[in-house]
Amino acid sequence: MSLSGIDIAIFIAYVIGLIIVASYVSREKAGHEKNTKDYFLAGNSLTWWAIGASLIAANISAEQIIGMSGSGYAVGLGIASYEWLAAIILMIVGKYFLPIFLKHGIYTMPQYLERRYNRDVKLVLAVFWISVYIFVNLTSVLWLGSLAINTVADVDIVYGLIFLGAFAGAYSLYGGLKAVAFTDIIQVVLLIIGGLYLSYITLNMIGNGAGVVEGFISLTEKAPEKFDMILSKDNPFYKDLPGITALIGAVWVLHFSYWGFNQYIIQRALAAKSIKEAQKGIAFAAILKLIMPIIVVLPGIAAAVLNPGLENPDQAYPQLMTLMPVGMMGLVFAALVAAIVSSLGSMTNSISTIFTMDIYIHYRPNETQRHYVTIGRMVSFISLIIAMICAKPLLGNFDQAFQYVQDFTSFFTPGIVVIFLLGMFWKRTTPTGALAAAIGSFVTSLAFKISWPELPFLDRMNFVFFICLFLAVSASLWVKEESKYVHKLDKADFHTSTGYNLVSVSVFLVLVAIYATWW
Repeated sequence: MSLSGIDIAIFIAYVIGLIIVASYVSREKAGHEKNTKDYFLAGNSLTWWAIGASLIAANISAEQIIGMSGSGYAVGLGIASYEWLAAIILMIVGKYFLPIFLKHGIYTMPQYLERRYNRDVKLVLAVFWISVYIFVNLTSVLWLGSLAINTVADVDIVYGLIFLGAFAGAYSLYGGLKAVAFTDIIQVVLLIIGGLYLSYITLNMIGNGAGVVEGFISLTEKAPEKFDMILSKDNPFYKDLPGITALIGAVWVLHFSYWGFNQYIIQRALAAKSIKEAQKGIAFAAILKLIMPIIVVLPGIAAAVLNPGLENPDQAYPQLMTLMPVGMMGLVFAALVAAIVSSLGSMTNSISTIFTMDIYIHYRPNETQRHYVTIGRMVSFISLIIAMICAKPLLGNFDQAFQYVQDFTSFFTPGIVVIFLLGMFWKRTTPTGALAAAIGSFVTSLAFKISWPELPFLDRMNFVFFICLFLAVSASLWVKEESKYVHKLDKADFHTSTGYNLVSVSVFLVLVAIYATWW
């Protein structure tokens, strides 16, 4: 179907408005030229509400909304473990990781690794992150976003790819992280309003107009198999979400990597005014995370009742959007595109930050600040072009893009988590140990994939994590070398406010209630 004139007008107004806001917040005072701290870290000016909103906007994109809705359609509520457990991880990151990172005023995660280990470790991880951001994250967001535009607005997929890339570039290339973070506030508000409205419409339809409560009760009765939080081994999707492993195993490894050591996520906290402001932003994001399954998973479950038999589960969310009335269709469509371009802007900014500050500046150390900012903008632009070209070849044949992203990144995630955790909390970890974990993560993951293909990727990650831990510790103890420590644990301030601690306890209790109800 295609959008009505009113829907198109609402969407165009959103696009123009967002670009205007981005240009406004990106302006510089007379006589001040944007430097690397301004462009890559927003001049360390981000407040808690901007940090929290931007964290969610960067996270909730096409592969989350469309991909997780598709997994909700196929798997059910169990896939929400990715969202709910992230809330706990965020609180841990805010308390124990951020104080270490912010203490040293770093721009990037690879920069921390160079200070903790050496330049070789930094370069290995810098190249890895740039590659994953371009060929996995950017491509998946662009591809799923273009599929949604094709379904809702009847726009050719190629044109959809071009539009999304151009839109993301138009509002983010000039202003950098500041433009991305402050426009993310608008994006999140629109995303939540549009997502909640879509959930309301679908539940009301399932309840035959009796309201969302009756609709939800009816949904649990019509599709009880979709409300198992812990999948049994006879479930056809056990390989994607292997029972108790998803709750106490590798999902935690995934989340530590994503929320604690992932550049395009943690960069918002690195740009905070202070550690306290960063921690308040983290707590705000954790609260928002608790409601995300209502927006990204519940519609997919509802689609399994309203529109069973879809050839591709990732069609669930776009198909539901066609149920929206005139006017609201434009708003929900704008919310979806808001999530997509927000993540694109975040990823390209992080790609440019890592390339410029971790690779380029090493070979051209004496250039002007203006030169480095220009390089950052060029890299952002080039990364978008590469991702647009590679999107269809890489993702065109996958039914559930969210699972594709998780499966691919799981080859490297265990090693990354080992490198950071040992680096921060075990002073004897050496560069050789870090490289052993990095290389071992890929090699052992590939070996498991080939020799034991039926092994669920989360179970595989568990095995690989402990293998990498063993390799890192063994190599560190076996190979005698100096490890350059940049911090002491007894000097790191892990104290958090009473409010932060109360939020942490509240998040934990909410999760206990959820799992006790849907076990």
